[in-house]
Amino acid sequence: MALPFARCWKLYRWGTKRWGVPAVESRRGISFKLEEKTAHSSLALFRGDTGVKYGLVGLEPTKVALNLERFREWAVVLGDTTVNSGRHYWEVTVKRSQQFRIGVAEVDMSRDSCVGADDRSWVFSYAQRKWHSMLANEKAPIKGIGQPEKVGLLLDYEAKKLSLVDVSRISVVHTLQTDFRGPVAPAFALWDGELLTHSGLEVPKGL
Repeated sequence: MALPFARCWKLYRWGTKRWGVPAVESRRGISFKLEEKTAHSSLALFRGDTGVKYGLVGLEPTKVALNLERFREWAVVLGDTTVNSGRHYWEVTVKRSQQFRIGVAEVDMSRDSCVGADDRSWVFSYAQRKWHSMLANEKAPIKGIGQPEKVGLLLDYEAKKLSLVDVSRISVVHTLQTDFRGPVAPAFALWDGELLTHSGLEVPKGL
C-alpha cells in the first residue's frame, strides 16, 4: 500500500536530518539547529536552538540529562544535521564573544575532547583578537580579517575543504584541507558571549 505524500515527505525529512541525505535543492545549504543533547552543561541554547550562550557557572551537571552524546569536558555543541556530500554555506553572528571556535566535526568524535584539539574536527579559532585555523591542536595564523560581527563558513565535502568567509566582501579568507572519514556536523565552542547561527542559505555567487 502506498504511503500518503505527506508521510513520505516527513520520512524523507527525518532521513535528511539523521543521515545527511543530500537535499533536493542542491544550491541551498543545510538547514540546522543546535543539538541540545550534545551541549556541554556550561552552554545554553536560545532562539529556537539556533543560538548558544556561555555561562561561567552553567547548569549543574546533575540537572542536565545524561547521555553519551553530551560533551563532558569542553564547552562544545554540534548541529543536529549531518553532511556527507555537496557544498554548504552558513553564517555565524558573534555577540560579545572574544573566544570561540567554529567549524565542523565528525559526529562520533570523543565527547572528552574539544573541537580543533583532535583529528576528527576542523575549526577556525578566534582568541586574543587573532584568528587561527586548527586541526589536532596545531594552529596556523589567519590574516586579513579582524574582529567580526558575522562570518561565513563554506563546506565542500567532496573537495574536502572548509573555508572561512568574510561576509562583508563575500570572499574566502582561509581554507582548511580536511580528511573526512564520515558524516560531519557544524561544530561550535565558546568561552564567553553568544553565537547565533544562520543556516539554509544558498552558496553566495563567486564562492
